[in-house]
Amino acid sequence: MKTAADSIFINGKIYTMVSENDTAEALCVKDGVIVYTGTTQEALERFTAPQVVDLEGKTMLPGLGDSHLHFFAYCQTQTMVDLSGCKSKEEMIAALAAKAAKTPKGQWIKGTNFDESKWVADNDHLPTKADLDQASTEHPIFMKRVCLHTAVANSAALEKAGIGQGYDYGPGGLVELDENGMPNGVFREQATKLFDALIPDPTKVPETKRQIMKAALADAARVGMTTIHTYAAEIWKYEENPEDYLELDRQGELPLRVVIYLDTLYHKPYLTYKQMADPYRKVGYGGYKIFSDGSLGSRSAKLLAPYSDDPSTDGILVQTQEQLNEQMYTAYRMGLQPATHCIGDKGTDCVLTAIEYTLAKCREDGMTEQELADRDPFRIIHAQMATDEMVERMKKLPVVLDIQPVFLETDMHWVIERIGPERAAYSYRWKTYRDAGLIMTGGSDCPVEPFSPWLNIYTAVARKDFQHQPAGGYQPEEKLSVYDAVCLFTKNLHYAAGMDAYLGTLEPGKFADMVVIDRNIFTIPEDDIMDTQVEKTYLAGKEVYSK
Repeated sequence: MKTAADSIFINGKIYTMVSENDTAEALCVKDGVIVYTGTTQEALERFTAPQVVDLEGKTMLPGLGDSHLHFFAYCQTQTMVDLSGCKSKEEMIAALAAKAAKTPKGQWIKGTNFDESKWVADNDHLPTKADLDQASTEHPIFMKRVCLHTAVANSAALEKAGIGQGYDYGPGGLVELDENGMPNGVFREQATKLFDALIPDPTKVPETKRQIMKAALADAARVGMTTIHTYAAEIWKYEENPEDYLELDRQGELPLRVVIYLDTLYHKPYLTYKQMADPYRKVGYGGYKIFSDGSLGSRSAKLLAPYSDDPSTDGILVQTQEQLNEQMYTAYRMGLQPATHCIGDKGTDCVLTAIEYTLAKCREDGMTEQELADRDPFRIIHAQMATDEMVERMKKLPVVLDIQPVFLETDMHWVIERIGPERAAYSYRWKTYRDAGLIMTGGSDCPVEPFSPWLNIYTAVARKDFQHQPAGGYQPEEKLSVYDAVCLFTKNLHYAAGMDAYLGTLEPGKFADMVVIDRNIFTIPEDDIMDTQVEKTYLAGKEVYSK
């Protein structure tokens, strides 16, 4: 007698991701969980189901995820002027001026995603209030750089905020002054949040929020994402409210799983084994977000020595080593998983020191090695620069590196000039990390970059920009295999959040989160990976997207 299932998938090229090249032809699902993988013949002999899906030789993978993004922040950007496509300062000014022309005088204009490094001219200088004043002097204008660590305001915005001559933000942030001591409109790190309380947020209107979130979630399912790890960031007023996602779930409108990381201390709800094993549970808490430094694009990532293209600065630490140590230790003792942003080599050193401090102090407190081993690993977010000595330190620690391969698409064009060839050689060291036995996850840091996992996988494998340059790839010795790149967005992502017993591979007992794509990314030329299209996305066996 055959076993009842809900659905049977046959005649596919199913990459289980249990190990490299491990494939199956068929897969069966019951109650949101995979109950069989193997041959088409055996699946049809052993199981019966009301739905039989013929994959017709198409490639199936585990559902993909994003290990680090700011999802609600991405939703907020849908109400702003998107400056990512601007190729010059003049185009940026024109885009802001066009928005001002349609906006009543005195109302705020907010821009997002400008990136001066991509401008055809004057691409090494940030715009200032004088540039934004050309767009309008009758509207307060405020815009954030693509990295989010730098912002620019016009004169009207400075006046609204009461920021005048000699303004000093203090530790953790910087308001740039001109030769006369007047703010030039450029704000760095924590100083960028000065305007967040002043500028109205359209997503505070519940129905507006709901519609924007629904559209953004649909886009995520369309590119094959079944899980996101989304981060709040008080520094930019990026909020994450679990109730937003829970309400969508109650209405049957949440097509993926959401793991929320907050940057305020909280008591993480306890989950029973039954709750953990529920394939229909979609919303949960992750850990605690911490900042160490800024970004290379803004020259605010903290370096061990000054920037090669600006010897006047070596970046910014947003808190002292002692503060970072205690912040991480406090969170860890509360049972929260620390997830810490660091990009510069000094920023990385500070995070490793804080992890070492936290573990040592926990041992002094009486925590056993088994208790430490049972905790989720420390997450090091970005880890863009690491010397050989730092890699050796990482190998001795329970860490996961949350990398964003797509960052390289932009950074490769200026990073050597910014930090010099010696430091560039120990940046974006993905193969080095892999060979050292370190586990990496993959994310986009959206809205910094698009949340398409295919662009990320392409960049991890090819190490080229979206025009397929340079030939052979940037620092090709650091390329990842396609299998290792896919692992970043599947099995490794769920290991980082302690859910690898239920997600990340296609094998019996795992949740049936799956994606069917239009090409076999393991056999095609690497340049074609970025054009991958998703045909079907399934969450717990239920179709949530169809092309």
